[in-house]
Amino acid sequence: MKTFDYVKAKDAGHAVALLAKHGRAARILAGGTDLLVELKSAAHTPEVVIDISRVASLKGISVTDEGLRLGALVTHSEIIGSALIRDVFPGLVEAARSIGAVQTRNLATLGGNLMTCVPSMDSGPMLLALDARVTVASPGGRRQIPLQELFVGPRKTALGPDELLVEIVIPKPHVGKPAAFQKFGLRKGQALALVNAAASFWIDWDKNSFRQARIALGAVAPTVIRAVKAEAYLEGRPITLEAMAEAGRLAAMEAKPISDFRASAGYRRDLIAVLVKRALECAQTRAMKKAPVHA
Repeated sequence: MKTFDYVKAKDAGHAVALLAKHGRAARILAGGTDLLVELKSAAHTPEVVIDISRVASLKGISVTDEGLRLGALVTHSEIIGSALIRDVFPGLVEAARSIGAVQTRNLATLGGNLMTCVPSMDSGPMLLALDARVTVASPGGRRQIPLQELFVGPRKTALGPDELLVEIVIPKPHVGKPAAFQKFGLRKGQALALVNAAASFWIDWDKNSFRQARIALGAVAPTVIRAVKAEAYLEGRPITLEAMAEAGRLAAMEAKPISDFRASAGYRRDLIAVLVKRALECAQTRAMKKAPVHA
């Protein structure tokens, strides 16, 4: 490991100023579960590491006028332990539980997981299925973009060298939306996903049909993706197991999985179809628990 400078950011503004000063020569330290591994093995050590782990404004889980806000430094263990999230978004808890071991979940942050931009990330699909947005700070102020626009390619985000991810927001119209997450790996725990899938939808109780269906997939394309054709198929369609199975088949057709030493592309397509159907079924079960009395 080569030597580098270390700076502890006083606040988000200080962190952004440091990024503006050092540009691509700087790396952000949040939970450190990915960065510390890279520092030991990477050929190009950064000139400076900016520690944001103690910046209070980047922490916390709350409901605001915009929706459900999760600070970029919220850990996966905090998501699991949040009574608020367990009530309104149990799918987020499912995704958080699937990440690493408990020691990793205690340190690793939601923002850090998203910023790795690896296709197999577990937090991305569930947030994407809930139309999440991210707030980004820069010397010029703050901007908010759909989460999907953050992902450009494997380990590549849309953020500039002087920009910092500060929060994730699930918009107010989607708070409480029935949703579920599914993952398949080669072992029961601490597994990298062969495929993960998330689904959400509202129910038109008068017609018992899908409304605003969302399906997101991980580990099946260069980035986490939405299965928009499968979503369009479900929109307004009566809720049946056959419709869910067809949505899974369409999602598998939209994906671009690869064959590698862990699984073939064909096997991954089969997994997509199964996991999408399961996620839709689970989301329906959750919706039924909160169905209106007349439904």
